[in-house]
Amino acid sequence: MDIIRTILPYVQIILSILLVAAILLQQRGSSLGGAFGGDNFSATYHKRRGAELFLFRLSIVLGILFALSAFLNLVI
Repeated sequence: MDIIRTILPYVQIILSILLVAAILLQQRGSSLGGAFGGDNFSATYHKRRGAELFLFRLSIVLGILFALSAFLNLVI
């Protein structure tokens, strides 16, 4: 249990940084190219594909992992 108490804060810091990065790379109403200055038909609906879909799913997984690590920190 002491190992978990020692490692858990560092895991939470890493997860939080990755989660913030994954969320900030997503832009509402445009594709991933809009995050880097390109305009990609921002007025119309489009389906997530490729890297944009990966970032969307990654942010969900990272959010769940962060919530679980926070809950684990409360329990321990």
